[in-house]
Amino acid sequence: MTPRVREVDAACGVAQAAAVMGDWWNLLVLREVARGQHRFDGLVAELAVSRRVLTERLAHLVEHGVLERSRYQDRPPRYEYRLTPRGEAFLPVLVGMQDWADRWLLGDGTLTATAPPAGPEGDRVRALVGTAVPPVSLPSATGPRDVLAETPTVLFAYPATGRPNPHPAGWGGIAGTIGCTLENRLFRDRLPDFAAAGVAVHGVSTQRPEEQAAFAAEEGIPFPLLSDVDLALAAALRLPTVRIAQQQRLKRLVLVADRDRVVRHTIFPVTDIPAAVDDALTVARTL
Repeated sequence: MTPRVREVDAACGVAQAAAVMGDWWNLLVLREVARGQHRFDGLVAELAVSRRVLTERLAHLVEHGVLERSRYQDRPPRYEYRLTPRGEAFLPVLVGMQDWADRWLLGDGTLTATAPPAGPEGDRVRALVGTAVPPVSLPSATGPRDVLAETPTVLFAYPATGRPNPHPAGWGGIAGTIGCTLENRLFRDRLPDFAAAGVAVHGVSTQRPEEQAAFAAEEGIPFPLLSDVDLALAAALRLPTVRIAQQQRLKRLVLVADRDRVVRHTIFPVTDIPAAVDDALTVARTL
């Protein structure tokens, strides 16, 4: 039965968004497509949903321009589903929902830029081991680029970098700034060791590319700093985030992926930054 639309709801953005996305399966389908699951059978297996329900939800999301359907096989016809720009614009909402649930439903309501070793955020990060990182292109100072190189890659995420100021939390009052600057410097100084092992290093935060470029120039950072300002990577990997200074920030973590894009090692939470850099190098050398 189609719900009755009140006149007041016709001009309400919350009501209109709920009409399109306000369904358990719609949200979970979008979550899985963002994670790189584009085909019907893969979605059925990942979501443990009936084929009828999935068919209905995919048709609904395509009808409303959230997903687009394209044929990848003719005999028999098979389709895959990808996010449209409208769908990509919803990813920050998904990440915000995850952050809210991590804090208020799965946590005790504490606002923190880290996490306990045992908990839902740590479980999600550890579950990445053995999974493939989907291709995600992010802005950088030199233009869009994949979050991983064609070689084994250490990808480290951090809230924000900058120069310390008198504020006790760091530059601009963003918690963890001093530690993030240290982390970039340590990876910079150990980059020859990573290069000798044939391993690339990439950093990622939700800062804008121009902020990252200014920091990289001042600190002599030779590896790419990628901007997940639109939270595409956070949604694809369900990375832990925290909202600080009115912006969603990535919590500090390290992933080590092989040349086939499979995650082989994770470090989260990062409580000892120098040790985490050493650990990442030790694992990278085995790849």
